[in-house]
Amino acid sequence: MKGKWIIVTGAGSGIGKEIVKECVSKCYSVIACDINDEALRQLAEDTKGHIETYVVDVKNGKDVKDLFYQIKDKNLYGLVNNAGVYLGKNLLDYEENEIDFVMDINIKGYVYFSKYFGELLMKKETEGAIINISSVSGMEGSSDAIYGMSKAAVLGLTKSCAMNFSPYMRVNAVAPTMVNTDMMKNIPEWRKNEYIAHQLIPSFVTPQDVADTVLFLLSPQAKHYTGATFDLNSGCYLR
Repeated sequence: MKGKWIIVTGAGSGIGKEIVKECVSKCYSVIACDINDEALRQLAEDTKGHIETYVVDVKNGKDVKDLFYQIKDKNLYGLVNNAGVYLGKNLLDYEENEIDFVMDINIKGYVYFSKYFGELLMKKETEGAIINISSVSGMEGSSDAIYGMSKAAVLGLTKSCAMNFSPYMRVNAVAPTMVNTDMMKNIPEWRKNEYIAHQLIPSFVTPQDVADTVLFLLSPQAKHYTGATFDLNSGCYLR
């Protein structure tokens, strides 16, 4: 994998941080993006490997476009759209600015990165892969309606981009159930218990589990997978 660059958004913590570490361990070079400059500095210190960090506001299209201008000459291969927020609110409790905040990060951020990544690779006619981090709530709904809606939109975007970017790029999604990160603290206790009750495997998905799935989807072994969603949910909500 030497010489190939992977872009990871939301790289400063949780799932994104683990994905960066796994990519580096497989000899990928990584472009780590986050809004938190201090988290990126710590990530760079903690990670042994070829990593470049960029402070990017994913909901700002100009920020994203400027990033791709800076990195356009690199041998880009993969994009992991991971940056996201979860407020854990009932729809009735949302303020309008909060709705915009969640939608801008969880949907527009994925759209902007996919657009500019896709444009660059298709112009060069080079192969690549996009992995979108969605959620089980994108398929089954969420007590946080705005979050659930945003993650359902990610699944739709995944299928559309798989069509738009073929034959050069594969585009897939990973849809975990609850992942043991700081974000899980915002999930209401009753909702956590509901997830646990439906899981056939009684343990939480970890950031490492998500990273392992992402690395598989980046690999040549996944060459025939595109437009697919990988349920990383311990058997939750089987039908």
